[in-house]
Amino acid sequence: MSERRNERARRAILKALAQADGPAGSQRLCQAVQAMGLDVQPRTVRLHLLRLDREGLTRFVSRRRGRDLTDRGREELARSNVLEKVGFVAARVNDLGYRMTFDPAGGTGSLVINVAELREADLPRATIHLEPVYQRRLSMGSRLALAREGETLGGHLVSAGRAALGTVCSIALNGILLKRGIPVTSRFGGLLEWKAGRPERFVELVEYRGTSVDPLELFIRAGMTRVLECARTGSGLIGASFREVPTVALDDLKRLLRELRTHGFGAVLAVGRPNQPLLDIPVTEGHTGIVVMGGLNPIAALVEAGIPAAIRSLAGLEDYGRFTHFREIAFRARRESPLID
Repeated sequence: MSERRNERARRAILKALAQADGPAGSQRLCQAVQAMGLDVQPRTVRLHLLRLDREGLTRFVSRRRGRDLTDRGREELARSNVLEKVGFVAARVNDLGYRMTFDPAGGTGSLVINVAELREADLPRATIHLEPVYQRRLSMGSRLALAREGETLGGHLVSAGRAALGTVCSIALNGILLKRGIPVTSRFGGLLEWKAGRPERFVELVEYRGTSVDPLELFIRAGMTRVLECARTGSGLIGASFREVPTVALDDLKRLLRELRTHGFGAVLAVGRPNQPLLDIPVTEGHTGIVVMGGLNPIAALVEAGIPAAIRSLAGLEDYGRFTHFREIAFRARRESPLID
């Protein structure tokens, strides 16, 4: 029985760290674990953390900031109790969308971010492959974030000898709509077939409520995307999602989308007609479908190009000021590392 309690506490600590959007101390983790319904004391949490450190699942960052979850720890969490995690992505979508603070009117606040960590030496080559993706507008707008060794991005510390690229997550649109009083339902993440520069049809769909992994991350790891091909030829398979908004909010939605374009967000690929299917996907009565570009598409292009990257979809929140035009990131990376291996 004691062993079972220890396993539950261990899993809860890993889960709390995954949801912390960065390093966390034992006191904060203890409160998070208690909120999950487990009766644990700070001393017990500290003992578990020492064991998790030894197993390489957590790492000590500093006395002030606490510990962070390692990639191995994320893998362990992903493998444990899969039934408990069904619907985790939908919950994460709602949580981050609610907590982000970006205000299009002032161009300030936080956004939901995806993060890809790669070797610093691969950064110049990575920007070469990213350029056509952004030029073809296969991303959530034109902005990208960059962090180097020892810096944080989306609450995650960049490892030694590594760099991290951050893309605006498509869930940021949910948060922006919510702040404007427009309810949105994320129904599916999928692979969208793109022909001659236009969206054609969905060829794969995963329902957000029924998955434990971000759908597009799943497709990327399975080698099913063709983002680079699409960027170069106008035809391929890219990540996109299907959402619904109440038809009564349609005029407000269209006004907001025009406003977002001034901040470099070309997020919505298609807006349907009230109560009518969009790209053959039916909608709920009283709603209108929208197709949203996948924020992970630039990261998919890196993986397709053979650049090893640790992917963290829905990684956390990052200030809008950390994002710059992708051309600036490319210029900086190539200037600082002129030799491309």
